[in-house]
Amino acid sequence: MSQVMATMAGNVWKIVVSVGEQVEEGQDVVILESMKMEIPIAAETSGIVKEIKVQEGDFVNEGDVLIELE
Repeated sequence: MSQVMATMAGNVWKIVVSVGEQVEEGQDVVILESMKMEIPIAAETSGIVKEIKVQEGDFVNEGDVLIELE
């Protein structure tokens, strides 16, 4: 299992995957909004989305787990 973590603090603007979806390494899975900029967060490994730990509108800190892949 691997985790997709926030690379910086910000608000979850959009979640672009759903539970059960196959994602590839480098694919954007979440878009954060910070300082009026959109920051795409990509999966570091391929896998299937097991759990989405955040909701759109949530505030996250750098290092927070956003998505778990299996």
